[in-house]
Amino acid sequence: MLRIHGIWLLEDDGRTHVWLGARGRVHAHQDCTCVSHFYVGTPPLGRAHLETALVHYRRCAGDEAFFAAFESAWRKRLLSKGARLRIRAALPASARWLVDLARSDADSGLESLLRLRLHILGIRLDCQVVIDGVGKVDFVIGGRLILEADGKENHDGEIKRHKDLVRDAAASRLGYETLRFDYAQIVHGWPTVQAAIRGALSRLVTR
Repeated sequence: MLRIHGIWLLEDDGRTHVWLGARGRVHAHQDCTCVSHFYVGTPPLGRAHLETALVHYRRCAGDEAFFAAFESAWRKRLLSKGARLRIRAALPASARWLVDLARSDADSGLESLLRLRLHILGIRLDCQVVIDGVGKVDFVIGGRLILEADGKENHDGEIKRHKDLVRDAAASRLGYETLRFDYAQIVHGWPTVQAAIRGALSRLVTR
């Protein structure tokens, strides 16, 4: 269901997830790669509702994956206020803060992951900031450090890369430092990303 709606998924392996209720039976079939979900309630005949799919996704893929998918669905205007409240109520009490932290303006799942991880580290950032002479940037920390999460779909290609460099140069002229991170860095190389951000913040403090 999430894939059908084009929701951003963290490391989607393409497998089908099947809700079997609390005590359903698995019926294996040839070349089966399905992931079975044993969860309370009565599974529908056909596809589960989007709200249910998001709740199941957290149980299956974890907090980070859920948070990015939730923000993606919200950005696509697939979640009304009532839907968001129902999803929150269906989550364990310990996970409801994820819904409370979520926003509707994340341009990509990478932005969602970056913001969530920095929140956990206690680093406050401003989101979707418009800077005169530069344009809109993903995040600004401390009024001087710009963070950009460069998804492949938005920053591949020589022309787009050139535009990014022009923006970074304009930001530097105004006194900003820009750090750019791609999918591989944010998803698979987080310690390096975290160290780079902390190092930049240390430089800001000592200026």
